[in-house]
Amino acid sequence: MDDLLETGRRILAQQPFSVLLGAELLRFSKEMVELRVPIRDEHRQQNGFAHGGVVSYAADNALTYAGASALGLAVVTSEYKINYVRPAIGDSIIARATVVYGGKSQAVCRCDVFVVKDGREAMCATAQGTITRIGDAPTDR
Repeated sequence: MDDLLETGRRILAQQPFSVLLGAELLRFSKEMVELRVPIRDEHRQQNGFAHGGVVSYAADNALTYAGASALGLAVVTSEYKINYVRPAIGDSIIARATVVYGGKSQAVCRCDVFVVKDGREAMCATAQGTITRIGDAPTDR
């Protein structure tokens, strides 16, 4: 396991909300971030599919990790937009994010979110966000 992924997993474990949702960082590199969230009964809304907040969480956190790959680990989301394209009916959510542009203090990132059911993936949302560096975070990743 590379150092960046190991560090990312350690940071994820320090986020109580991420732990509550059962999020798992599968990949964290300059090329891509991949975050998985299992869909449990308590994550569902009244129609039986994953609540939009759970899907949105996955996109937001994956976007932030992608931004961190370009800016250093001390980052926050300054804005993002999400489009839901289908209900998330399945076993888990996979959010895959990449950096579109990385500057000195901010990065624009995009993320596609997939619902996984019976081993098959289907896009359920797409998002784009701006991630901002805070403090004196290292930028040489």
